Order: sequence, then structure tokens, then C-alpha cells
Amino acid sequence: MTTAAKILTEVRRLPAENKLRLTWADGHSADFDAAYLRGWCPCAACQGHAALTLQYHPPAANVRVENIEPVGRYAFSVLWSDGHGTGIYRYDFLRDICPCSACGGASQLDIARARKL
Repeated sequence: MTTAAKILTEVRRLPAENKLRLTWADGHSADFDAAYLRGWCPCAACQGHAALTLQYHPPAANVRVENIEPVGRYAFSVLWSDGHGTGIYRYDFLRDICPCSACGGASQLDIARARKL
């Protein structure tokens, strides 16, 4: 993956669609459904304290993004409508789980596609 593919340049909320549109420095852009992102939450509470790979865990209920905060120059955190907010979503991780058809689409839900920590 190129360096530009690891740099997120824009996060745009699409509240009517319950999605986030992410754009990277290499020009790639994709819409991430809120439930999809919540299901990939990388925090220890969601993934376990000894997890060597991240796995998709569907949220128990419908969720919305309440707030987004940058974490340095490499990630952002999300406060979810279910009250959860401890996950730090690294830009390179987000690119790895990109749901667009050019990046593999729904196949990214497969455990085989889970990204190693």
C-alpha cells in the first residue's frame, strides 16, 4: 500500500444515509455504513484483550455516529449512539476494510480478510 493510501484527507458525515464518506490522499473515496464501522471497532472491549486479528462483530442494534475526533495524524475515534467510544480507527486499517467494490466489497466481512494487529 502506498503512503498516500494510508493518509486520510477527509471524513464527511452523511447523516441521511447513516454513513461516513472517507477520502484518502491518493484520491480513493468510499462510503462506510455506520453499522459496518461499529462492527469493526478495534478496541479491546470489542475485540478482546489478547486478539491477534480483528474480527467483524455486528452491532446488537442500529447505531449512528454522534461525534468524530481526530487522534494524532493517523486515526480518529467515534462516539456511537449506543454510548461506545473507545475504538481508535487507524487510517491504514480503514483502508484495509474499505467496503467499496474496487477494494473487495462485502467480502471484507470474511474472517480471512481480518487485518492482523
